[in-house]
Amino acid sequence: MSMPLQDNISQRKKAKPLRVKHVPVRTCVSCRESGSKRGLTRIVRTPEGDVRIDPTGKLNGRGAYVCEKAGCWDRVIATPLLWRALNVQMTPETLEIVMEHAASHSSIGEARDDAADMKEPG
Repeated sequence: MSMPLQDNISQRKKAKPLRVKHVPVRTCVSCRESGSKRGLTRIVRTPEGDVRIDPTGKLNGRGAYVCEKAGCWDRVIATPLLWRALNVQMTPETLEIVMEHAASHSSIGEARDDAADMKEPG
């Protein structure tokens, strides 16, 4: 008499469940809503004190996030929220950097274009 063969199923490794990838969550400094890091725009104060838009999200320095809503960009320009979050003094140069990027998201850019049209002679 021969011994019965062991079942191959018990010897195989059981399949592990798929691991869900971690998605970093950040908060908009204007509306305080949470969202994925990739869905928000990062503005960073570098160690040298420069303020930059950080599309990669990897620059060294203190960062603040703003969502893509036009109202949030308008509020960031009009109030000191961003400057407090970055712990930096607002200068015309830093404001210009933020306003250039905000123009693609907000009504500020439309208002700026309208003002430029009014100044042109014609």
